Amino acid sequence: MALPLLRCCSCNRPVSILIRYFTSKPLLANQSRRLAPVSSTVCNVRQYSERGRHKQNQKVVVVGIPNPFIWFRTRIYFFLIRTYFDKEFSIEEFTEGAKQAFSHVSRLLSQCQFESLEGLVAKDLIEKLEEKCAHLPLSHQRALSAESDEIMYTTTGDVGIYYDDSGRKFVSILMRFWYLTSARIPDDSMEGARIFQVAIGGEGEKPETKRLLTANYEFQREFTQGVTPDWIITRIEHSKLLD
Repeated sequence: MALPLLRCCSCNRPVSILIRYFTSKPLLANQSRRLAPVSSTVCNVRQYSERGRHKQNQKVVVVGIPNPFIWFRTRIYFFLIRTYFDKEFSIEEFTEGAKQAFSHVSRLLSQCQFESLEGLVAKDLIEKLEEKCAHLPLSHQRALSAESDEIMYTTTGDVGIYYDDSGRKFVSILMRFWYLTSARIPDDSMEGARIFQVAIGGEGEKPETKRLLTANYEFQREFTQGVTPDWIITRIEHSKLLD
């Protein structure tokens, strides 16, 4: 059924990331990755080292500048959600929950545990995913999984507010994720994917090659009075894997 909607759409230009590898000093060797907003510039990967020192662990830093127009526009929709639907809505809390859901659902997808997706993913979408995953090579299935500590960046891509003819109210939020994977995927089948190396071991050990992949997950919730207040995933896209 077609529903009237109020929608905020971001542009379709590819969002890229400036990633730099900084050689960690001894006292910083165990520090976690630092994240910052993503900019709309071409992905650039650089590696920095210090002469005369042994090879050490490295950390990933994501740096960028958000599009101010899209940022402001999405904040207007978040204000509308708090005003007319949920006074306690927080995009920060929603983002953290979305990251956990993304990690959990992507892991189930990579393991083809479709029955476990019930209640988390829309039923009609589960059927489509099962059909698509059945034709994926094993290496591509493994690349679907995103561990929580491998999620490099998360941002809002699209916000929609829907009403149908019977007065039911819906809100949808599209989240975009950038994550690392060590799955072995042929280069010719992953056009546009970012490839780089992360030095995990000490000197003499071969660095682990990882890829930076993107995924879009849309979360929808019905705000009609008397309906269970649960968010459900209605759209799943993994670039070059599940389009």
